[in-house]
Amino acid sequence: MPRPRRPVLNAAVLGRPVAHSLSPVLHSAAYRALGMDDWAYGAHDLGAAELAAWVGERDESWRGLSLTMPLKDVALTLADTASATARLTGAANTLVRRDDLGWDAHNTDVAGIVGALAHVDHDGTATLLGSGATARSAGAALVRLGMREVRVAARNPSSAADVVALLQGLGTEAVAVPLEQWAAVPATVVVSTLPPAVGAAVAALSEPADATGRGATLLDVVYADWPTELARAASGAGYDVVSGLDMLVHQAAEQFRLFTGRDAPVEAMFAAGRAALAADDRLDGAAHGDGTAR
Repeated sequence: MPRPRRPVLNAAVLGRPVAHSLSPVLHSAAYRALGMDDWAYGAHDLGAAELAAWVGERDESWRGLSLTMPLKDVALTLADTASATARLTGAANTLVRRDDLGWDAHNTDVAGIVGALAHVDHDGTATLLGSGATARSAGAALVRLGMREVRVAARNPSSAADVVALLQGLGTEAVAVPLEQWAAVPATVVVSTLPPAVGAAVAALSEPADATGRGATLLDVVYADWPTELARAASGAGYDVVSGLDMLVHQAAEQFRLFTGRDAPVEAMFAAGRAALAADDRLDGAAHGDGTAR
């Protein structure tokens, strides 16, 4: 007789919009690589006002939730407990089911950025573009990476001040500057948390400082439609450029560990992510009739 199938354990990414998310591709690839056919990972389009009710309706088969915009702030309020990193950044991109069926909040974006930049040599200076939830995570990550001085370039002075306060509270010198002045002072590491359209406008208004010969690196957390205009401009100025896919995979690997208790097959996740992005590029090029990505 065939063995009875084990009950399926569920996880998913939530957000709005969420259809573009690569998280189902990455987590599903990890399940396949490890033969975990009793796990399923989906995607659900939810706004902030809908999150509490939706989470409250999940049964005991639900083991983990990945949160993207605009849910990272409100997710923290739904948790019974929160990790020190989630509390520090005021943002949770991960909810993990507890034995008592409550939820623990975590922030794996910090681990994702650290993983994406762990190989980078730097002189302790960084520029951070943006001041939202991901920027707060990036600030914490830059401190972990050993940055002594960070310039926060943002449009919103109030939220930029919050990121500066976070950095200063961690013992790092920090100052806020207008977004259009991001390239005025060279730094060996630049992290952009800007939406693609804003990043493109910034690249057009303020060209990156020439990084030839000084080993500067730009991480753009965007991973779709690569390279972004900002990444293209930075590459042209001599920067080493790191795609947001690197951050995404590393943060997803940490989520996988929290959800399942097993180490993630990172290379399988990278391969699946690259293949999915390549397929999207081919489809978009076909739609435009020019064979190129946007």
